[in-house]
Amino acid sequence: MKSKVGFFKSIQFKLIIIYVLLILIAMQVIGVYFTKQLEDQLNQNHLQMLQERADFLAYNLAQIIPNSDSSSIEVEVNSLLRDLFDVRNPDVLVVDANQVVIGTSDISKRNIIGQQTNDVFIKRALVGTTDEGNFVDAQGNIYRSLVVPIMQRDNVIVGALQIQAPMDEIYDQMEQINGILLSGTTIALGITIILIVLVSQTITRPILDMRKQAMRMGHGDFSRKVRVFGSDEIGQLATSFNDLTSKLQDAITTRDREQKKLSSVLGNMTDGVIATDENGLVILMNKRAEELLGKATYEVIRKPITEVLKLSEVYHVNDLFDHDESLILDFSDDENAYMLQASFSVIQENDGPINGVITVLHDVTEQEQIEQDRREFVANVSHELRTPLTTMKSYLEALEDGAIEDQELGRRFLGVTQNETERMIRLVNDLLQLSKIDSRDYKLNLTTVDFGLYLHEVVDRFDMIAVNKNIHFTREITPKNTYVKMDRDKLTQVIDNIISNAMKYSPEGGNVTIRMEHYGKQIRVSIQDQGMGIPRESQQKIFDRFYRVDKARARSIGGTGLGLAIAKELVQAHSGEIWVESMYGKGTTIFFTLPFEKKKGGNK
Repeated sequence: MKSKVGFFKSIQFKLIIIYVLLILIAMQVIGVYFTKQLEDQLNQNHLQMLQERADFLAYNLAQIIPNSDSSSIEVEVNSLLRDLFDVRNPDVLVVDANQVVIGTSDISKRNIIGQQTNDVFIKRALVGTTDEGNFVDAQGNIYRSLVVPIMQRDNVIVGALQIQAPMDEIYDQMEQINGILLSGTTIALGITIILIVLVSQTITRPILDMRKQAMRMGHGDFSRKVRVFGSDEIGQLATSFNDLTSKLQDAITTRDREQKKLSSVLGNMTDGVIATDENGLVILMNKRAEELLGKATYEVIRKPITEVLKLSEVYHVNDLFDHDESLILDFSDDENAYMLQASFSVIQENDGPINGVITVLHDVTEQEQIEQDRREFVANVSHELRTPLTTMKSYLEALEDGAIEDQELGRRFLGVTQNETERMIRLVNDLLQLSKIDSRDYKLNLTTVDFGLYLHEVVDRFDMIAVNKNIHFTREITPKNTYVKMDRDKLTQVIDNIISNAMKYSPEGGNVTIRMEHYGKQIRVSIQDQGMGIPRESQQKIFDRFYRVDKARARSIGGTGLGLAIAKELVQAHSGEIWVESMYGKGTTIFFTLPFEKKKGGNK
């Protein structure tokens, strides 16, 4: 059962937050707008007052400065400042046309009277420019500065007037007003929270009741009904919820009954079954399908069926709805062959829309492999037999037509037919031996052999042939005691085949190296030639039946394409492994391993 919803995650808390935020935003918008307008108005009034005082003072100073001598002008200016300028704590400076200070309202600055000032704004005022602005002193107090020219009626500038008045009263008033707004906002928020708590309960109480019932329904309990508190929208929702509960109970009962039947059928099927919805997304998969695909249901649920079956590059989901024939799905990898057959059937009621598709899977790996092997075997055997038979037919027809009368030509034609006959005999013998190996219709005649001595004996048999072909043998066979339990005849066939191939594909004057060395509990034998080598893409295929790297040359020297396939089977029958290493154009080395003993009948 789900845990109870905390107060801070409840609808009631969200309603409170919403209304509080609305009130807060409204009060903030009103407060910001009001305080901004009020601050602008107070600043404007303060500036207007300073301009009026400055204009009035400049007018009176314009009458005094030109009509007073230097000895009395300071007294008259200071007297005028005291009498006419009533701004609180002003700092007023009067300068004549020569930039000489002739009066100040600050007693502590009387020592600058008679000195020339270099203030930029005063210089601008002496040419007729009025400047206004704010600045902050060292103590952090904000002042408004106003500089105006002192001008006579004929527009002759006789001096400049600078006023610096503090603005702390304005900001004190703004601070008081902001405090009042904050108090009002706090009171409004408190009243709003109380009202919202009371109002929200009328909304959340029936919702909480429906939530409890929904949680019960989630656990299969449909016996309880929710209370209907009124006939409003929430009351109608509660009534509909109760009706839904009854219908859902009936539907779930029916569904459970049908699902049990379906689960029983699917669980006992020997084929894999996958069901999709109308969009081709997987909604159901039985246990057998999980085994065949190697995936659990949760891994493929709600995934496209084409992706699950690896058909997305070839088919669209809609293509499978109309696909009447089964498909062979190839899930093979480099090591193992694995193939499934998939049959598709749409889910459709009468002639209505398609609701999905049912896919039935079963494993056809063995059948497909047998069929493929059969086709390849028949094709390869037919091809291998047709070539010598065609050759023999052609030469026999030539002999019948009179070539036999020519003694030299007749002998040559008969020699060709004899070689082709021997080639067919070798092919049939190889096929019979492979057939016995495949059917396990043979037994190994195991004896313990000194493998080093045995390998020398095998190579000795090829010395005469090698001399005739101008091919040299290099032996690198360890002298350590090496006893192998083996079937002498069958391993001789393996080594003969490998050495014969090395000699066939080696150039005249080439070298064939035979090595034997100990590798742990096994011996490793390698036979290396100096032929053309094997391309990389063909190296994994040379142990396949009937495979030839150079088909034309192999036939010309009598190869059947089965020698290495037989060698692989016989080496593996002796618990060994066989492989190839080759660099194209630089030669080929065939390796095989066998388990050995250091003492005859002793420990490995």
